[in-house]
Amino acid sequence: MVWGEQGKYPDVIVEILSDSTANIDRNNKKILYQNTFRTPNYFWFDPNTLELQGFRLIEGQYQAISPNEQGYLWGEQLGLYLGIFDRKLRYFTANGQLVPTPQEAELEQRQAKEQALLEKEQAILAKEQAILEKEQALLEKEREGQAKEKLAQKLRELGIDPDTI
Repeated sequence: MVWGEQGKYPDVIVEILSDSTANIDRNNKKILYQNTFRTPNYFWFDPNTLELQGFRLIEGQYQAISPNEQGYLWGEQLGLYLGIFDRKLRYFTANGQLVPTPQEAELEQRQAKEQALLEKEQAILAKEQAILEKEQALLEKEREGQAKEKLAQKLRELGIDPDTI
């Protein structure tokens, strides 16, 4: 990682622990990152036990990061919290909102587009419904007029003036 960044060590390291590497990550690597890399934020997460620990480099020594009320650890270099959601290590915004994964963001975007399309279709259907109702009212009025005219015609045939009734 250092060789790819022109000799600069990472600002944040997140280790995913496994049974075979947990001791090395918690001890040897922690000392390496503290004393040699001088990495400002170091985290480790054990997906089996859901252990999450974070450290901040203060005056050359790692100090444990205290969790907030939700149990999340603030990563000042990231500007995000790290926490556990649905048994997975996830990022959270400063106000505690879950940061969606790329797949979740794509799904949300697709659902938003589908919702917008549905709303457009519903608006079109509502307009069509309003037009049909207007046409229905016009037809009804026309039928009433025709019925009135028929009745007036019948009255005239009987010798009655419909305007006098």
